[in-house]
Order: sequence, then C-alpha cells, then structure tokens
Amino acid sequence: MADEVTRATGGSEEGGRPLRLAVIGAGMAGILSGIKLTEAGLDDFTIYEKADRLGGTWRENTYPGLACDVPSQLYCYSFAPNPDWSHLFSPGPEIQSYLDRVAREYGIDRRIRFGDEVTCCAFADGRWQLETAKGHHDEVDVVIAATGVLHHPKLPEIRGLDSFEGAMFHSARWDHAVPLDGVRIGVIGTGSTAVQITSALVERASHFSLFQRTAQWIMPQQNPAYTEEQKAEFRAHPEQLIDIHEKLSVLFAGFANAVVDADSAEMQDIEDACRVNLEQNVHDPELREQLRPDYRAACKRLIISPDFYEAIQQPNAELVTSGIERIEPAGVRTRDGVLHELDVLVLATGFRADAFMRPMRLLGRNGLTLDEAWAERPNAYLSISMPEFPNFFMLNGPNGPVGNFSLIDVAELQFGYVMQLVDRLWSGECREICATREAMDSFEAARTEAAKRTIWTTGCRSWYLDDRGIPATWPWPFTRFREEMQAPDPAAYDCR
Repeated sequence: MADEVTRATGGSEEGGRPLRLAVIGAGMAGILSGIKLTEAGLDDFTIYEKADRLGGTWRENTYPGLACDVPSQLYCYSFAPNPDWSHLFSPGPEIQSYLDRVAREYGIDRRIRFGDEVTCCAFADGRWQLETAKGHHDEVDVVIAATGVLHHPKLPEIRGLDSFEGAMFHSARWDHAVPLDGVRIGVIGTGSTAVQITSALVERASHFSLFQRTAQWIMPQQNPAYTEEQKAEFRAHPEQLIDIHEKLSVLFAGFANAVVDADSAEMQDIEDACRVNLEQNVHDPELREQLRPDYRAACKRLIISPDFYEAIQQPNAELVTSGIERIEPAGVRTRDGVLHELDVLVLATGFRADAFMRPMRLLGRNGLTLDEAWAERPNAYLSISMPEFPNFFMLNGPNGPVGNFSLIDVAELQFGYVMQLVDRLWSGECREICATREAMDSFEAARTEAAKRTIWTTGCRSWYLDDRGIPATWPWPFTRFREEMQAPDPAAYDCR
C-alpha cells in the first residue's frame, strides 16, 4: 500500500505546494495515518492525543477478559503482520502492545502530542485553526479525524446510581485497585463486554450477578492458542501471515455479506449455529429460555464466546432478568423487590456511538458548526467527507462499516482513498475539497434504503440504530466497499 499511496500523492520528490496536516487521535487509525503520511512524503504533521498513551479503545478498555472479536491475524495492519499473537482471538493487552510496537518501530510515537485534547477546530482563510486544552494553537491545511467510534462511555439512567457504597465503575474505566477475589460482583449489561467479564470473573467472585435487560445470541467460537512451534514458523516464513490474513479476509467478508442480507442462506446458517449453541449447552430449561432472545441472531452485534454459557451456569452465578428498580447503598434493587447485595458494581452499558469527534467544537465554512450540520443525526459521504468542511477527512466516520468488517481493513482502505483527495490539494489542483451536498444526500438515500434489508432491522433495539430506527452503518457487501474506496468520484466533490 505504501507504493500506492506514494503514487497517489505524487511522492515527495515531485514536490507540490507544502501541506501541513493534523491527525486527531492516536488509536489504530491515527497510528496508521502517521505511518502512511510519512511514507508518502507528507511529514509535516502532528498527531494530537487527549490521553497520555496511544492505543485508542485498547488503551481505554482494560477490563478482565478483554479480547478482540476479530481474529488476530486479521486485526493487524496489512503491512505489519505479527507472528507472536498468543491466540486466534488475542487479549486486549497484546493488541495494545502491538500498537505500541508498531508506532515505535515506524517512529510515530515521536510525532504524537500526548495529553493535549483538540478542543476547537475552525476553518478560516483556507486553513484549519486548532486549539487544544493546554492552550496550544496550530494552523494546518488538512485535518484527519481518527477519533474512533466507541470511546465516550454511556452511563445508564438508573435511579440512585450515585448512592452505591461499594466500588462502581464503567467497564471502560476499570479500577484495577479494587479487589475482585472472593467478593460479590454485579455487572449491568449483556453485550460483548459483559459476556467477556462474566467468563473472566465468575470463578473469582464469591457470588456473581449478571443483570440482563435483553438476552443475546452467542456464536460459539473456540479460541485456540498458537504453539511456540507455530510462532517460530510464522517468524521464519512471514509470507504465511500474509496468506492467513487474506484467507481470513475472505471468511470475514462472508459474515459481512450475510448480515447485509437478512434473507441469505449464510444468515440462516449463523442463526442455526447460535440456536444449537444455546440448546445444547444450557441445561436448565428455565435458564435456557431466559437466555433465549426474542429477535434474530446478529440483529444486535453478534457476540462470540467459547464459554459464556458455561460461566453463567456456575453455582455462584446468577442471571437476573427482573428489571432494575433502583441502585441502593448496598446493591441493586430489582422490580420484584429483591435487593442484590454487592461489593463491586460494573456498568457494562456501552458507549455514545453518535459522538465521533465531539465534544470538540468543529466549525466549517462560514462558521457552520458540526452540531448544526448534524442537527438531525451524524452524516458524511462514504463516512469520510462532509459538505462545507473542506480538507477535513474522517476515518471510520458516520455510517461506515463499524458493525460488519475489520476496522483495520476499513481504515487502510479509507486512508488510501483520503490520500487521493489530499493529492489534489498537494498538486495545487484544489485548495479546498469536500463532498458536495448532492453527493452526500444521494449516498444517504441509497444507504438508508439498502439498510432496510439488513439483519439489523429485523426487530431489536441496538446501538446500530439511529433515531429513525435505521442502522447507522454500511449496508452493502464488502466488495462494494472496496470498489468505492478504489478512487474518489470527481463529480462527488466540490474542488475550489
């Protein structure tokens, strides 16, 4: 991809007008941006990171049991395969270490301004004016927003939440000073995070209570460890890793294609596997029915776990299905009148999926604010560019493939596309470029119509759905996404 990017931008040896760039966020996509900008010869840039360490979601989330639900050999940069993953689905700390290593090896860690959040980004006189929380000012030609999707924790609206006298925290703000062995632990939520925490902590707790509002389908998936012999073989023959990456991409595309067609045979196979997993592995009939969702598999983000059903059936585990009435100093009071006494309460209640760059203040042409542009809901052409916000490009922006593809693959493809837009600025063809209103509206109309045929609209509530009940994600096969990312359509862009 490095050669493709260099060709797309003309390469530093061909010159072009000088460009200064800012990358917002030093997670997976921000690190990628820094590496690819450097390779393209655009080395006048700064990466702004609000935290004191890179890593994005893998820095923020450190809860017990954390792992990626994308195979490790696919959840890594195509240009930096890793022979040392411990498992097929590796734990979060390994992914954090991988990102640290890649950033260090490519020298990107030296390009990051840590602990300095961008608070305002305003377009004036053809350039972006940045202000940070520490009072730093920067003026750049191009902004790449690599802020991620799931990074603003969402707290539940439960009466008495602040009254709990034990230890309480959101799963993305884990307090590792809190003892977990031999204590009464409660977890609110049943998404992927709650399922991983359950599997990790049931055996450590004296009593474990999982508060379930909505049952979830569980896809069975074993997580074998790579042997030392396999790792040695990968190190000796790195081409094998590239081959594995490509094969996994094909397999993962099969899942991606299934969920965008609710009536597909592949989707039926996924549902059958989930149903068999529940019926064969949950032995108590009452518990089995409590764990059986009343919607189709993958309508919510499909959960992958090799051992959740085993964990929730342990003698000290309790699935609580009566709704929560309130939080009290001693624990959680449910609507059946029972007080579930706890020492630790974990809020595995997800994130504000519609935040994106916010709370940063973003102003485009003529002072147009992001909140004004997104008054109805977040929107962008191909999830990358917005009208009236020239030279501002997003990776994994609104309505992108957040629910069905590997986000590293997505970011790499999007970055190659963005660099072709940047090339038009670098060559002097344009001084300002952004999607037209017509292009964005046309894309959104087609996306909205296609989304109605996906599995996500078949009768459940999930964080994928916007205020209209339309999935805020990519509703077509991965092949179409690859095709769209090959080259920008000039007619879709306002080039001034």
